[in-house]
Amino acid sequence: MPELAEVEFYRLKWDAGVGAKIARVELHAGRRLLRGVDEKALSTKLAGAKLIGSQAHGKQMAFQFSGGAWLGIHLGMTGELRIASADFVPAKHDHLVLFQRERALVFTDPRMFGRVLFFAGKGEPDWWRELPPQILSREFTLSFVSERLQRHRSLPLKAALLDQATFPGIGNWMADEILWQARIHPRTKAGALTTAQLKDLWRVTRYVTKRAVETVAQQSSKAEFGDPPKNFLFHARWRKGGNCPRCGGALRHDTIGGRTTASCPKCQTSP
Repeated sequence: MPELAEVEFYRLKWDAGVGAKIARVELHAGRRLLRGVDEKALSTKLAGAKLIGSQAHGKQMAFQFSGGAWLGIHLGMTGELRIASADFVPAKHDHLVLFQRERALVFTDPRMFGRVLFFAGKGEPDWWRELPPQILSREFTLSFVSERLQRHRSLPLKAALLDQATFPGIGNWMADEILWQARIHPRTKAGALTTAQLKDLWRVTRYVTKRAVETVAQQSSKAEFGDPPKNFLFHARWRKGGNCPRCGGALRHDTIGGRTTASCPKCQTSP
């Protein structure tokens, strides 16, 4: 499932259409990723509207159009955004296409676990305004993280990091990376962190997020994602016989909170 850096990568793809009008909209009506959407209003409001900007927030994106229209997209497990030529013909899995004079903005999702949201009116839609603080925002404070972890104090920290209401956009590889860099075992209970560990977790979460966006996401001119920094656990975590980039010891793989987890038994002491 795309994490925040991959979501930002896809958002930047559609930014190629900022400043241009939507000539027409094509969608696969009745599909579950359009559930709850007034499909007629979406097509009517966006046709003739200009794409004026976009934002990413965790695993969600919002595209703003002239006339007060907002299009929200969640990629789910297999969704992706891409740019196609203006004469593009949508295929089976191309569920939403916004045609512009010089290009087509395409949302593809083979398994349809993604979601499309639509809003037209004044201000921001509730589904965007009510999202939790972004990790790189001023609102994502040490006290916010502490309070949220205490609410889920019995959870293993690996599972707590995947809570989108606290750590929006963090997925499996980023959670492993954060815990490895902070030297915290993934089974440590969320409410059992020392003051020093809590500060390290908050600091490292912001650092890993910033570096992931810089290296993975901001490659929008390329066909594929960029790679995280070479000293990240990411490059060894699924390698057969992979070793810790820090100490050279063998990595361990466990299932925690239903997710396969990579860690270093030497660097991340078991609680």
